[in-house]
Amino acid sequence: MFQVTILGSGAALPVIAQDFRRYPTAQLVSLPHTHLLIDCGEGTQMRLQELRIKINRIKHIFISHLHGDHYLGLIGLLSSMHLNKRNQDLYLYGPEGLAEIIRIQLKYSHTRFNYKIHFQELKTGVAEEVLNDGMFSVTTIPLNHRIPCNGFLVKENPKKRKIIKEKIPQDIWEWQYAKTLQKGEDVLDEEGKVLISAKDFTVQPKSRSYAYCSDTSYFEPIIEQIKGVDLLYHEATFTNEEIERAADTFHSTAAQAATIAAKAGVGRLIIGHFSSRYRNNLEPLLREARQQFSEAYLAIEGTSFVLEKENLPVG
Repeated sequence: MFQVTILGSGAALPVIAQDFRRYPTAQLVSLPHTHLLIDCGEGTQMRLQELRIKINRIKHIFISHLHGDHYLGLIGLLSSMHLNKRNQDLYLYGPEGLAEIIRIQLKYSHTRFNYKIHFQELKTGVAEEVLNDGMFSVTTIPLNHRIPCNGFLVKENPKKRKIIKEKIPQDIWEWQYAKTLQKGEDVLDEEGKVLISAKDFTVQPKSRSYAYCSDTSYFEPIIEQIKGVDLLYHEATFTNEEIERAADTFHSTAAQAATIAAKAGVGRLIIGHFSSRYRNNLEPLLREARQQFSEAYLAIEGTSFVLEKENLPVG
């Protein structure tokens, strides 16, 4: 499984209405062997509970920047992990100052967690691979916001080549050839001649990828790094009617997010980080995005976006 679940999709202010709640930004990336949490606004742990997601399965937490709507839910989540008797190490990635904030909160509450937190301070202004566990990698995406801010590119590592066994003549096939072909190497006969060509009889499966672009103004330098990803999240705080407001606050409009998606040639686009002014109606944002990029979708909380193994578009 490789899927992205929306936990929070609002901007600075949460929205509480009669029939829904919109929390500040948070997302869960579910991989076959682990969970990643990206940003942790207020209400994140409540949304995790509502979706019956076990918080102690989260191994890595990434914080994009130190505006409150992206991290103020963190200390509560960490405390709940402690109360739930977590004993596995947790890996926390974020900007300068985040570790100090956590330490001060623990100091003055006289709290010591049952588990160890490994903190990695992220650089800004440069793309940096911050995690690679052999199955997937996470690389920062430098963004253009009012304070230092990173997005994150989550990508599967290259897979073994897939053998097209039905194309290989059965009279020459031996099972021990499989390991050689899966590495992209030709099978040779006793005289050193090519018996089975890896190029002709194997294919390279595509590695699935997800790019999370948190708070940022319209910023074309990210296009090269996110080019061709299967799924892109890009903030879309406003519609183009508020384009000057977006520029002043270093945010993007839905049209701008969709323009980035189109220029990067991504598979699908999720827009989120909605201003509270669109309290009851997000359709203007979606409509504006789809005028530029038809495969645009709203970050509706509780919704999951699945990246299929064959990389087919999913509605």
